[in-house]
This record gives sequence, C-alpha cells and structure tokens, in this order.
Amino acid sequence: MNDTALVRQEQDIIEASGRKIINLIYQEVYDHKANIYKGTKRVFDVVASSFALVVLSPIFLITAIAILLEDGGPVFFTQERAGKDLKPFKIYKFRSMYKNAEAQFQRMQARNEQTGHAFKIKDDPRITNVGRFIRKYSIDELPQLLNIIKGDMSIVGPRPILVNQMEECNAYEKQRLIVKPGLTCYWQVGGRANIKWDEWVELDLKYISDMSIATDIKLILKTIPVVFKSDGAY
Repeated sequence: MNDTALVRQEQDIIEASGRKIINLIYQEVYDHKANIYKGTKRVFDVVASSFALVVLSPIFLITAIAILLEDGGPVFFTQERAGKDLKPFKIYKFRSMYKNAEAQFQRMQARNEQTGHAFKIKDDPRITNVGRFIRKYSIDELPQLLNIIKGDMSIVGPRPILVNQMEECNAYEKQRLIVKPGLTCYWQVGGRANIKWDEWVELDLKYISDMSIATDIKLILKTIPVVFKSDGAY
C-alpha cells in the first residue's frame, strides 16, 4: 500500500469531545518510507551538523562570553525532552533564562500563551537580555547540533517538548514523535510560537506524510530566512 492510500485511511480517526484521540496510520506511513532515505537522512544529519559546529564556532564563543558577562555560568542549559517514541533525552541549549527560572515554572503556568501541551510566554520575565537576543535569532538552539550528532535528534523533525507535556497528549497527538524530533520543521517555517497546539500537531503529522530528501532540503532552505526575520521567536 502506498503512502497516499495510507493517508486516506484518516477517516478511521475516532472523535471524542471534538478532539482527535487516535489514528494509527502514521506509523504505517513512516514504516513505508524507503530505508535508503532513512539512512541518507542520518548521514546528512551527522555530516551537516559536524560542519555547522566548525563554521559556527565563533558564534558559540561569542554567545558563551555574553552569557557569562551578564549572568555568570553555566553557559549551557540541559533539560529532559521527549524524543522518538517518547524516549527521554537530554537536550542542549545556550542558557537564555536566569539561574532560578526552573523553580518559577509552576508559578508561570497561569501566564502561558500557548494552547494544548506546550508552554510559551512572549514577555517571559525569566529571560535575560542576552537570552532575548539569542532566542530571537534561534542561537540558543545551536547546541542541539550535538544532539543531532549523538542521534537524539535530526535536523528536520518535530520540535521536542517536555516529557511530561508529551505524556499528557492523547494517542493521536503522540504520533508526532513516531520520528526523531528536529531543529526545524513546518512549525518553524510557518510561524513558530504564533501557531497554536492543534495546528502544530497537524503540521508535524503532515511532515511524517511528506518526509523525503526533497522535503527536508526545502524546509532547511526555508528556515534560513525565517530565522533572520525572527517571526514568532520568543
């Protein structure tokens, strides 16, 4: 059965209280992707990320110095996120918040501007001055090149959210992590934090259906101007 026929099986979705709760076809869609594509994607991830680490090393250095000058160490921030098949992994980022930010997370929940199982605040008071700049241009995400080389992530794939947030998702939503999470995907090039949760899920599932070398290259090329425009980045 080809990918188009599998996608047409979406009428089997069960609806409950107006929300999609289960649809098993995306695992089948992913399983039908050619192994040569999956292997090529992994090789490209390692080669491209290694090259990017070398080329972007001056930005790493400047960012680290800026963080240290404003708020001291640590330079990097690590956190458990949900990976492929909901397997937890430690994500790497440049620290963009003050040191006590994690302790304030529960208190900030009431100000959450996202819907569903994600958390975003446009004017989060926990973010440092350097943090606002590096978030605006997605510089804080660059250490995830190490996650890609390790195999936790891919360059293109759904963005990883917190493990507990992903565990709270229904069966339909959890399908977004049938594949490895990534640095960029349809969500990044389509508006990022301006996109609400339900649409975010649909975009990630669309990526699973569309996965190909051509799709990955198109999304990578679209990401470059989006980063400089910084729409929806906070």
